Amino acid sequence: MLDFIIRKVQDVQFLATLFTVIATVATVITLAMPYLASDTLGRRMRHVALERDRIRQRERERMARGSDKIELRRAPKAYMQRAVEQLNLRKWLGEDTVRLKLIRAGYRGQSPYVVYLFFRMVLPITLFVLSALYLFVIAPPHYPAIARVGMVLVATYIGLKLPDLFLSNKIQKRQNSIRRAFPDALDLMLICVESGMSIETAFKRVSQEIGAQSIDLAEELTLATAELSFLQDRRQAYENLATRVDLDGVKAVSTALIQAERYGTPLGQTLRVLAQENRDLRMTAAEKKAAALPPQLTVPMILFFLPVLFVVILGPAAIKVMAIR
Repeated sequence: MLDFIIRKVQDVQFLATLFTVIATVATVITLAMPYLASDTLGRRMRHVALERDRIRQRERERMARGSDKIELRRAPKAYMQRAVEQLNLRKWLGEDTVRLKLIRAGYRGQSPYVVYLFFRMVLPITLFVLSALYLFVIAPPHYPAIARVGMVLVATYIGLKLPDLFLSNKIQKRQNSIRRAFPDALDLMLICVESGMSIETAFKRVSQEIGAQSIDLAEELTLATAELSFLQDRRQAYENLATRVDLDGVKAVSTALIQAERYGTPLGQTLRVLAQENRDLRMTAAEKKAAALPPQLTVPMILFFLPVLFVVILGPAAIKVMAIR
């Protein structure tokens, strides 16, 4: 086997054919990627447009009927809805902070909440059954009974926590995307405000421009624009934006906008200072990540780079020694 590999490595025609195939495949993939990429921005903007229409319809219904309990949401899947209602999962598995977490992760309405409750019930049961089946039926019998029971309980606990871990990961990714694009959005907002635009028009314009950099931020600004247009209290729209995003920079901007609405303070200088502060925070975070790279690269270099380097250096000598023998 080793002799066959050595002959192939020394075969110039084989190496040329291999590199040609690799280059051809890479070229085809590179040319096909733009056509295979999905229109994420367009899909998210359509979703935001639907959300804006729902806000408009809800506010019109509320003003007409004097009720705040109107739900105009897309219904979840039927079997999930039945399971949640029949087992009363909202009482046993529901938490007060889950809805806020879903909103911060970008999932709005009743349907994501029902899906969350359904999977929080299904995943622990599924992992419990699968782990018990494997450990007590399929696995070798030399494992102690206490160890098997403990592993089954650990698997069940992991299944219970998986939805929360998924939401936390989604929230973190969404916040990172907004944090990176927010200073640029503030600069654009400052230009719009100083040019004489209203804050609603500025939000709308910035959401259109910032979508190529952060779809999540464009979505939040579009929803804030819709709430500013249809909510009776404009302060509530700013507070909702700060609650949905849950970033210090966004909270500071929301506070500045609320003060401007209440006291008539100028926004230009405030937005300029906040944009510089957010840009400094972004640079500090980048420098922190760059400073943490050398320790993080130590283990990968030891595991992957050094063995390959030894093979490259000592490989020819080993081949010559084997050929002599």
